[in-house]
Amino acid sequence: MSTFDYKKVLSEIPQKPGVYQYYDAEDKLLYIGKAKSLKNRVASYFNTDKSQLNGKTRVLVSKIRRIHFTIVDTEIDAWLLENSLIKKHQPRYNILLKDDKTYPWIVIKKEPFPRIFSTRKYIKDGSTYFGPYASGGMMHTILDLIKEVYPLRTCNLPLTQQNIHAGKFKVCLEYQIGNCKGPCQAYQSESDYEQNISEIKAILDGKVSSVIKDVKRIIQQAAVDLEFELAHRYQRKLAFLEKYQSKSTVVNSSITNIEVVSIASDTQYAFVNYLKVMNGSIIQTQTIELKKRLEESDEELLMLALMEFRSKFKSLSKEVIVPFELPAIDPALKFTVPKLGEKKKLLELSEKNVLFFKKEKLNQYEKLNPDLRTERILTQIKNDLRLTQLPYHMECFDNSNFQGQYPVSAIVVFKDAKPSKKDYRHFNVKTVTGPDDFATMEEAVYRRYARILNEGESLPQLVIIDGGKGQLSSAMNSLKRLGIEKRLTVIGIAKRLEELYYPGDSLPLYLDKKSETLKIIQQMRDEAHRFGITFHRKKRDQGTLKTELEQIPGIGKGTATKLLTHFKSVANIRKASPEELKTVLNTKQLQSLMDYFNQSDFS
Repeated sequence: MSTFDYKKVLSEIPQKPGVYQYYDAEDKLLYIGKAKSLKNRVASYFNTDKSQLNGKTRVLVSKIRRIHFTIVDTEIDAWLLENSLIKKHQPRYNILLKDDKTYPWIVIKKEPFPRIFSTRKYIKDGSTYFGPYASGGMMHTILDLIKEVYPLRTCNLPLTQQNIHAGKFKVCLEYQIGNCKGPCQAYQSESDYEQNISEIKAILDGKVSSVIKDVKRIIQQAAVDLEFELAHRYQRKLAFLEKYQSKSTVVNSSITNIEVVSIASDTQYAFVNYLKVMNGSIIQTQTIELKKRLEESDEELLMLALMEFRSKFKSLSKEVIVPFELPAIDPALKFTVPKLGEKKKLLELSEKNVLFFKKEKLNQYEKLNPDLRTERILTQIKNDLRLTQLPYHMECFDNSNFQGQYPVSAIVVFKDAKPSKKDYRHFNVKTVTGPDDFATMEEAVYRRYARILNEGESLPQLVIIDGGKGQLSSAMNSLKRLGIEKRLTVIGIAKRLEELYYPGDSLPLYLDKKSETLKIIQQMRDEAHRFGITFHRKKRDQGTLKTELEQIPGIGKGTATKLLTHFKSVANIRKASPEELKTVLNTKQLQSLMDYFNQSDFS
């Protein structure tokens, strides 16, 4: 930074809204930003304690060698200018807007007797464009309605009045089957055709109600004038329009000319959904993907995406429904965070769309590169649990006993967020008498990490204790005895409400029930429980069987143990031949065993 005198530059920057640009030593554009006050915003990069900046921002600041700024009149102008410059230059440290699709438009061509069709090319020739439509299905539904209700030409003939009067054209099959009224031979006037175009524009603007109102008025007048054929034709048109309106209306028609945006993000990506609503109907919708560069907040990402949508759709809406409070940037633009009612319903619809889009996109990425999923989940766990490093190695402890008997502990190991079954371990409790879950946990944790330290193996980044504050405290006692309590993070998970406890913190942490972090913790807890119960049942069953075998005259505890160790089960002992049993029993014991089996239901 010694080669860049930022203090001199700051003295020249005014306290006005605008856009700033950072350049490196090779005069390559690094970053574009906007600010309500250029001086304050730029100064915050250099005057802030460096430890308060995230790693990527510190690297950015270290590379700055030149600052260029542009003053604008208002904050909204700064937003718009920043948006256009980012799209044009795509600097390395700016959010990357990943929107490489060419979405289709519906165009009303600027020509005599205009044609209406879909296109992916936006040509500035005076034609009227509606869209773009992120959903091809929505666009084709509208085009099908137009085709069904309005007979329009589909040919590309130059239908000037001069050519028509000169008789240069003949009607085609479309006229014969009723899809066109034959303007090419003056069978339809230009004013009648333009009336249809006017209604179509209203439909494409979401003003279906006004078109329906006009159609009803024509039907009533036709009935008064006894023009029953005209009334019948418009009655058919009315049926199609009302059917379309009922399908397209999602909220009360009084909600009109508003926008809805919602966001779903993780550590690397953000996805923003946009809805444009007119008269209760969604007329435009799209979801875009943003690639984070400097750990930008959801507020920053949402505002950037909103400006992109408003620019793309040429929107002049005065109200935007948002999921959280956003800074006011324009007195004419109102942000609404709905709590209930129709607007809340629209926000929930947008959120449903953006979450689905996010899930699909991440699934696509992770199928192509499975390591991405691992990195994403570990990063999510790190952030959710406030860890200082990624938890590549996690372990979970659980205890089992039966009425205080046969106590065992189990530990499961997850590496890269997946079970590592070869590393699972059981512990026969040695130092605890009776049902003491806390002491059992203390013994298991001590034995586990004493062995790891003795063998020079690496410690896990995260340890999960199945239980509440008592079990967690017991685990910490062992770690303190070993002197490693600060070398790993330990949390306890209580079963009742799935609350997470940290050592020394009386208030639990509650994670979203749908979060992947909680799902991984639950999976580890359940796996530890399953693994421990399996071992516990085996010990309990062996204990029960040994007790039963010891009831046979001449067979004591030692012999019963030898029998079960050799034959594995009583069923195998019953099936064994006398010769096989002699490998463990003497003649007197063998006779007692045979006599017992012959008169017992023992199995």
